[in-house]
Amino acid sequence: MNETGLIFNIQKFSINDGPGIRSTIFFAGCPLSCRWCSNPESQNCHRKAALASGDPKLAGKEWTVEEVLKEVEKDRCFYEESGGGITLSGGEVLQQHEFAISLLKEARRRSLHCAAETTGYASHDIFSQFTPHIDLLLFDMKHWDREIHHEKTGVYNDIIIENMRYAIKQGVPVIARIPVIPKFNASLSAARGMASLLKEIGVTEVHLLPFHQFGEKKYEQLHLDYEMTGVKQLHPEALEKYQKVFLDEGLECSFR
Repeated sequence: MNETGLIFNIQKFSINDGPGIRSTIFFAGCPLSCRWCSNPESQNCHRKAALASGDPKLAGKEWTVEEVLKEVEKDRCFYEESGGGITLSGGEVLQQHEFAISLLKEARRRSLHCAAETTGYASHDIFSQFTPHIDLLLFDMKHWDREIHHEKTGVYNDIIIENMRYAIKQGVPVIARIPVIPKFNASLSAARGMASLLKEIGVTEVHLLPFHQFGEKKYEQLHLDYEMTGVKQLHPEALEKYQKVFLDEGLECSFR
């Protein structure tokens, strides 16, 4: 309970990070370097800039398990009424897997529904330690092609796919989440590749997250170049054909 984790935000009343009303806990640290990331302060390659900013909202602070749970317990009545709970996000929660597991164990002991949003980029050993403590995995799928995935995120997707397959085989509820990003994976051919792969893995539900510019100002605060400057946001009404690719594969598919 005295173990600490580096957290840069606890967002109350989240409605898109799992069922019901939730508190989303954002963990600092991420091994990926996605060019569109709305939380660049969480990426390992930008942590020095986040710390140098002097802004606690970017740099984060150390929390104990008890401190986190004391904060999220304030909204227990909303969780109980809506079927909600807590969601561990980031960054990448698996970067601090020991703290995350301690937090999950205690949260579940208190009968809190526990979800996690993850890139799945971690060793199989770490991932297999983590998954038994989760009620729902919101699992990122950024691209089916390993070379394109590497070009835009800095890592290959082999271990990500392996871990997603493992979670489903273990019976862990998994929802695949696809950030739909212009000039990366917003084409119908990319959608077909991902839909085919997800169906083969055993995924049944997909959430599409259209590209937005919510994180743009953070790049200015961190004095970082932002490759997505001037790129228009995407909206569900413009992605009906994209969504249909997944529906045609028999996957439940909705927008978030």
